Amino acid sequence: MSDALVTCDVTERIAVLTLNRPGALNALSDAVLAALKDRLTAIAGDDTVKVVVIRGAGKVFCAGHDLKEMQAGRAAADGGAAYFADLFTRCGAVMQLIPRMPQPVIAQVHGIATAAGCQLVAACDMAVAAEDARFGVNGVNIGLFCSTPMVALSRNVPRKQAFEMLTTGEFIPAARAREIGLVNRIASPNRLEAETMALAQTVAGKLGVAVRIGKRAFHEQALMPLDQAYDYTRDVMVENMLERDTNEGITAFIEKRKPDWA
Repeated sequence: MSDALVTCDVTERIAVLTLNRPGALNALSDAVLAALKDRLTAIAGDDTVKVVVIRGAGKVFCAGHDLKEMQAGRAAADGGAAYFADLFTRCGAVMQLIPRMPQPVIAQVHGIATAAGCQLVAACDMAVAAEDARFGVNGVNIGLFCSTPMVALSRNVPRKQAFEMLTTGEFIPAARAREIGLVNRIASPNRLEAETMALAQTVAGKLGVAVRIGKRAFHEQALMPLDQAYDYTRDVMVENMLERDTNEGITAFIEKRKPDWA
């Protein structure tokens, strides 16, 4: 594997991003966050990529922020206040970039996903986890409430379940993560990559413009009151219907043939 902190491999229109800092449990250092942002930004502008998978090298998916790097920030005259604010702003920007990307993003989780690592899973559109994977927002165990990870987590799972995870600092197994909606699918460890890629390939096989339109609308309407959401998605449906390949897809279905998509 490349020495890059986040590697990128594209196969059959699926981009696989690998957090590549296994010796530090793929902690989200300043450099890793910058590399991940650069990779995601580049892919967002690449129309040839239809799905993105994020995974971790080594034993775990991601162990959260780099605590040693954070502690070093305390050496500043302000005790680290400016550095901490900048760090959490940069991390938040990466987490917000994921739902704004035109391509669906799938987390492939093994080992542990903890604190900002769990936040990264929650920020992705979908997640597939190994049966023995564990998830936690356990900053409270060392005196740091996971307030920024809480944002993505509480938008994925029921409030009481999120609050329990945040206040107890306990890990939950993959099966429980699926029950509460943090994970879509679980697989045996030796099938994790295959199951993740099967999901990615299914999505990549759909009409790209429809998925891009739909992902944008999915996240936008979730922030709106009910009546506004229906008005907005009405216009989105019109936009989608007017696409050349949507017309072809419907016509092909009626005529019982495969669509001739550009």
